Amino acid sequence: MAWLSIATQLARATVCQLISLGITNFVLSPGSRNAPLSLALYEAEERGLVELHIKVDERGAAFFALGIAKATNQYVAAICTSGTAAANYFPAALEALHSNNKLLLITADRPARLRQTGANQTTDQVAMYKGLVSHDLHEQLDLTKVLTGGPVHLNMQFDEPLLSDDKSDWLAGIQPISLPEPIRFPKKLAPVGRGVIIVGHDRANIDLETLTPWLMNSGVPIIAEDPLSFPFACAHASIFLADVEIRKALAPDFVIIIGKTTLSRSINSLIAETPSTYIVDFRTERVDKKRTGTEIFSMLPELKFADLDRNWMEMWHTASQSAAQEISRSHQWSEEFAIRTIASHLPNDCALFIASSRPIRDIEAFASSRTGLHTFANRGLAGIDGNTSTIFGISTQFQRTFAITGDITFIHDLSALIAAPESDLSIFLIDNNGGGIFSTLPQAGVDGFEKVFGTPHNANLEKIIAGFGIAVSRAKSASDLEREIVHPHSGLRIVIVEVPARPEMALHIKDMYQRVSSAVRIGVNLA
Repeated sequence: MAWLSIATQLARATVCQLISLGITNFVLSPGSRNAPLSLALYEAEERGLVELHIKVDERGAAFFALGIAKATNQYVAAICTSGTAAANYFPAALEALHSNNKLLLITADRPARLRQTGANQTTDQVAMYKGLVSHDLHEQLDLTKVLTGGPVHLNMQFDEPLLSDDKSDWLAGIQPISLPEPIRFPKKLAPVGRGVIIVGHDRANIDLETLTPWLMNSGVPIIAEDPLSFPFACAHASIFLADVEIRKALAPDFVIIIGKTTLSRSINSLIAETPSTYIVDFRTERVDKKRTGTEIFSMLPELKFADLDRNWMEMWHTASQSAAQEISRSHQWSEEFAIRTIASHLPNDCALFIASSRPIRDIEAFASSRTGLHTFANRGLAGIDGNTSTIFGISTQFQRTFAITGDITFIHDLSALIAAPESDLSIFLIDNNGGGIFSTLPQAGVDGFEKVFGTPHNANLEKIIAGFGIAVSRAKSASDLEREIVHPHSGLRIVIVEVPARPEMALHIKDMYQRVSSAVRIGVNLA
């Protein structure tokens, strides 16, 4: 006679409910305590109800799930066993929390009675992810009241026996359930004077279809950390605003900040020097509760400006155009030249992931405004961990995907290459043999810099990549890059972009800032 364990009942009921809520992507790391969920998901995939991704490294698995969640704006579940396996989810959990991504972490656990008894692979998993809403389950939970946006943690207590021999059709008759949409009413904002709108890379999770017309109708200068999504933005602002005199000439009376501020120190200085700041970001309700401003909005307000200073607005556009002209004159092979070449030549309707550290700053500073791309980044905490896994997750949702990453960031997530996706994906790996960003920060040149900041890896990246059976090539010029972008391909390939040494690059960037500053000063009549 067939029997059904309590663990199997809980796992099946949870999987049924998740499928009914429209969750179709599950990322599983193998283990013993999560066996009831593993087998339930395998059966669901055999019926064509879910897509099951197997990732042996829990840290990379969570970031892979995060990538799919970013690409789809739907909940994606990552499932693991107990103990340190669950702890490896923490970096992705933090990124999802601060990006407000729909990541569902499901950790298998021993029964509560075994906690703090020295039981094998047992620790306090309920409080493991500070800031996340966590639910400790020993029986079924109504998930419609749980999956309300942002990351969620389900800690599931599975008692032995973990397996069953029941062969009933438990997946029959699943009916779709819709999650309730919160009702929100926008407030009004009518600031006075000269204004600037600053859009952080994640746009406070506001979709482009909603945000773009709102920005275009504002009639004020737009600064976008992601210029590749806003063709009307004042590009290169992070460079010319580093000049104090230019920043004074372009000083606004107020700024409206959509989402997080950018990573640029000069733009953050502009914000700090502005009398009034208006923040649009619903994370202030749950995550960034201490964020301050003249007024804070949890959604886009109804915007109305009484008077617009056309001359001052024209100064902003002149500054942006002057900067763009000066940057376009530089053809020296460099990291920034490589990145702006990639950004300008990518085809429309593809996805682009911009890795943390130097690439995302170079895109903000040097890339020309354009549109036609679906851009992504891990800007919640801007860490380098899990970037390759995130790229892989995103790539499963697009016909063609590109990514720009640095060598240290790439090495940090090498285990992702063990189970690379079959997506059409090109990764441009900027190789400057170390932590290039530190050469542009105040610690550049201090005693011991090369050992504790530069961290040269001296690794043969081409051999490492080829060892995983992945196609790899090298680019040493703009023409090399252009060929790699336009040449038809299938599957995964990694292009190692060889750029000059880090100290040389730091001097080049410093020179570019000075040249742009001079050009903009002339353009806005400050010279």
